Amino acid sequence: MNVPPDVEDLLRELAPQVLGTLARRWGDFDAAEDAVQEALLAAAQHWPTDGIPARPRAWLLQTASRRMVDRWRRDVARRDRERRAAAQPASGGAAQEDDTLTVLFLCCHPVLTPTSAIALTLRAVGGLTTAEIARAFLVPEATMAQRISRAKQRVAGERFSMPAPDERPTRLRSVLRVLYLMFNEGYTGSAGDDLTRVDLSDEAIRIARLVHAAEVDAEVSGLLALMLLTDARRAARTDQSGTPVTLADQDRSLWDHAMIAEGTALLDGAIGRGAVGEYQLQAAIAAIHDRAPDADATDWPQILALYELLERMTGSPVVTLNRAVAAAMVHGPAAGLAILDGIDDALPRVDQLRAYLHERAGETDLALTHYRRAAGRAINVAERRYLDAQVARLS
Repeated sequence: MNVPPDVEDLLRELAPQVLGTLARRWGDFDAAEDAVQEALLAAAQHWPTDGIPARPRAWLLQTASRRMVDRWRRDVARRDRERRAAAQPASGGAAQEDDTLTVLFLCCHPVLTPTSAIALTLRAVGGLTTAEIARAFLVPEATMAQRISRAKQRVAGERFSMPAPDERPTRLRSVLRVLYLMFNEGYTGSAGDDLTRVDLSDEAIRIARLVHAAEVDAEVSGLLALMLLTDARRAARTDQSGTPVTLADQDRSLWDHAMIAEGTALLDGAIGRGAVGEYQLQAAIAAIHDRAPDADATDWPQILALYELLERMTGSPVVTLNRAVAAAMVHGPAAGLAILDGIDDALPRVDQLRAYLHERAGETDLALTHYRRAAGRAINVAERRYLDAQVARLS
């Protein structure tokens, strides 16, 4: 179904608002979400030819409400609940509230696994169909439908409201974590033919902007800045065949410098607004890379210091991997290899990084061994193509 961009953007904006109104009115998130999806499909079919209604939100709300009424009418045991819901006013009050953030907090509830939370967020907040989400995650539509259904059932008993003030900071961290993972999966796909999944990273940025507009929080600014500063390099990350290009070899004239400026301004504005968190630190590292006119001008000592601080803050082995790269750039490849000795070899990118550092140290045979091992383990086709090219170059 070909939907004009202006219609698609409007539907994505309105989807969580309509869902929030229905969920609040009927008290059934699961059924409300299904009804909204049906309304979105109807809009996608009619609006491109009939034109966007004068009150598009009211159109979606009325259409979805009819779906809800039809659903309840088929369930005799719930007729009393239907009458209570129908007695509430159809306009004003809750119907005019924007419950986007409430829907987002519910979709990112800590009871859900990150994968389930991302899928539910894409459907309920992003307005994507189950088929679109399944394609993004490279799984059958039936599998994704079951995943989303289970996620909705898990949160069905939760109260549809914003978290209490004492719970809000913790729940906000959950939201940011889900968006961070969504962006990362889009920026470098864990599987598939292409290095990136633009629909996922774009949607993560869009939703992060919604959160940033509603929440005065330094880490929200830090996460949005990190996404922008990282995604700004998208056009230079692959060559014409789709093979990855290393950061050092990228054509920096292809970077989106307007996006870099926006991300840098967000980061600068976050400094001093509370404790510095992990997303601000990662954004600061990304900003150093983006500000360097070329790879040789990169301030690696500052990046190393930031990774050391980030590692103490998070204890993440992925951060340790990145610290190894920075240490190698500052102190030589032996320093980076020494850090890798304490990392589980099963972690993604370990072999690739070992190969790179051994090559920098002039140890070609060891580099070739690790490039071959990395290529054999790679799931993403684009990454495997890059690693195969390194094996061929050194053979």
